[in-house]
Amino acid sequence: MIRNYLCLFLCCLIGIGTSTAQLNSIKFEKYTLPNGLKVILHQDKSTPIVTVSVMYHVGSKNESPDRTGFAHFFEHLLFEGSKNIKRGEFDKYIQNAGGTNNANTTWDRTYYYEVLPSNQLGVGLWLESERMMHAKVEKIGIETQRQVVKEERRQRIDNQPYGTVVEESMKRAFKKHPYQWPVIGSMAHLDAATDDDYVNFYKTYYVPNNAILCVAGDLDIASTKEMIAKYFSTIPRGKNIVKPNIVEPPLGGEVRDTFYDNIQLPAVIQTYRIPGQGTEDYYAVQMLGMLMSQGGSSRLSKALVDEQQKAVAVGNFPLPMEDPGAALCYGIANMGISPLDLEKSMDEEIQKVQTQLISDEELQKLKNQIENDFVGQNATMEGVAETLANYEMYFGDANLINTELNRYLKVTKEDIQRVANKYYQKNNRVSLIYLPKSAKP
Repeated sequence: MIRNYLCLFLCCLIGIGTSTAQLNSIKFEKYTLPNGLKVILHQDKSTPIVTVSVMYHVGSKNESPDRTGFAHFFEHLLFEGSKNIKRGEFDKYIQNAGGTNNANTTWDRTYYYEVLPSNQLGVGLWLESERMMHAKVEKIGIETQRQVVKEERRQRIDNQPYGTVVEESMKRAFKKHPYQWPVIGSMAHLDAATDDDYVNFYKTYYVPNNAILCVAGDLDIASTKEMIAKYFSTIPRGKNIVKPNIVEPPLGGEVRDTFYDNIQLPAVIQTYRIPGQGTEDYYAVQMLGMLMSQGGSSRLSKALVDEQQKAVAVGNFPLPMEDPGAALCYGIANMGISPLDLEKSMDEEIQKVQTQLISDEELQKLKNQIENDFVGQNATMEGVAETLANYEMYFGDANLINTELNRYLKVTKEDIQRVANKYYQKNNRVSLIYLPKSAKP
């Protein structure tokens, strides 16, 4: 189902801080090495576990239009090994230490992390320093990971019902900004790339002055600093880091299109252009999305699924992006319901928010949901590490982990109505009708 796909996709992206309603704020120490590597340390001795993470300020928006997919490709490639780690043995070090590891890529950044017993902290720091300084970017690894990424695309996008929703929506919503291409990129571009293309991308972006090292958990601050200096201080500073500065012009009117997919039930996908995360309006847009689709009692779910029975699934998800981005509003039509009928009902629910203030009870419910989400995001050391790194990378202020909730709590009913009128207009959206391939003329 599209709900499962979008929720899985967005859960990898969304990290919105923690609650000031917590009994204790999250304390941390921040400093920068001479080579430009930002370091954030958070001590929590409640469990003998530590998270070692590195976030690189490189995502799909840093790619060339004819070489898309590089950031996601390197998420895979940088597990291949290094000068001092034999090919295929990166994960073995983690497993032998009793830990776990993973990585993810978005339009804006790439994130790697290990969760380890605290007495194995040195292993995690060494592995990440090897990834940053000595990674193997060579033919055998490149060919292996090309095939891995191709299979990932087949499984998660091409052969997944509604799996192309984000890709097809974004390429219609953006014409100049790199957000127009998918994070996974083009398989043809990956095939056409030379070994030098891959090496140059690695040398440009996977450098200390384009990264944040965040360590959270059961650690001793003094000894951790010594280990960080040992493993990271000799890594050379990078040069020529390209930061895209593309301003997408207004959409200039509603874009309507039809896409035929391997599905059984039609769907309506509406993509609205919205401001980037961290802006004042973004908080109200985020709460508008929650009002419309978070939980069974949300407006779209109650109206279209329960009462009118026109849809089997609905959702509204603002995508958290560094630059002005998009919110996806979708509905999967019930059997016998035409997409245009469903679209009309979806528009009517938006119009209600545009013309009528939400109730006090709804506003309080939204704030309760946000507090719950904030606390849940930082219930683990991995969550804390990622949130600290996100805030420092996007806003230069890791302390938003303790204060950003206040920005949400300041949002009023009038703010939600205002952003509904400002951004959720037909001339600011892509309306994409998904139909079964069997319906194609």
